Amino acid sequence: MLRITLEQWRMFQAVVEYGGFNQASQGVFKSQSSIHTAVGKIEESLGVKLFSVEGRKTVLTEAGKMILRRSNYLIEEAKKVEAIGVTLSRGIESHLKVAVDEIFPRGLLYKALETVSEQFPLVQIELLESILGGANEMLTNDDAEIAIAPSSLGAGVSESLCHIEFCAVASPEHPLHTINRTLTLEDLKSYRQIVVRDSSRLNEKNKANEGWLEANQRWTVSHMQSSIDMIIKGMGFAWLPLSLITEHINDGRLKHLAFDKNNERTAQLYLSYKDIDSLGPVAHYFLEALRRLCDSSVQK
Repeated sequence: MLRITLEQWRMFQAVVEYGGFNQASQGVFKSQSSIHTAVGKIEESLGVKLFSVEGRKTVLTEAGKMILRRSNYLIEEAKKVEAIGVTLSRGIESHLKVAVDEIFPRGLLYKALETVSEQFPLVQIELLESILGGANEMLTNDDAEIAIAPSSLGAGVSESLCHIEFCAVASPEHPLHTINRTLTLEDLKSYRQIVVRDSSRLNEKNKANEGWLEANQRWTVSHMQSSIDMIIKGMGFAWLPLSLITEHINDGRLKHLAFDKNNERTAQLYLSYKDIDSLGPVAHYFLEALRRLCDSSVQK
């Protein structure tokens, strides 16, 4: 059984915040005697002195400073519990799980999540990053409420979201840049390609890999960032999402391969959900933010 109530902790904090018992009584609209009683109860229960009087000032003791830090946390957690209760009573979900393919532009994703967080600050967001079939698999297995994936689950559960541009790149020092003519796909077969593995847990024979797969030498990685890092270090070439490598191209760490054609490719991304009517307000708000941001991006 707790010996100190949240209200008593609040009175203690008020004395600190307003700089004294008299000021606190005016600030929280309580009598000075009730605030003295609350603080006295804490001191009696804990066996420590929280304040000392120096001249006309009421100041915290060293023990009081330590207790204040702990009580601040206690009050903030109590506020969060109340806020969560209100959120739940209004039918607002407390969690949102989004499975997203790694090729989706980070900037758009972060803006959408920030928009949700501003509107629903107490909602916990879990971002599940995947490659190829991974996002839809998590949605199908109920590990996520929303999926952003390069394949559709069919009418009624998937909608077109955006197109992602890919371009073939390598490090400026890569031998492919020393060929004094425009490149063909045949030229690439003699050099190492870095491809990204499907993150779904399907049978190996049903899994796919991201990119052109005809190079005689091929390294397969599990994350897009690993592919980018390897290519920057001159370890191979790949088709990569332009949104993820524009900075590296601009600063000279990556360079477009000089094709006469086939240098750029496009992939479609879909927004999927099992049942739009079963999604809560937070999920709907996220979907609208994502659609709006993607539409604005296309218009630019």
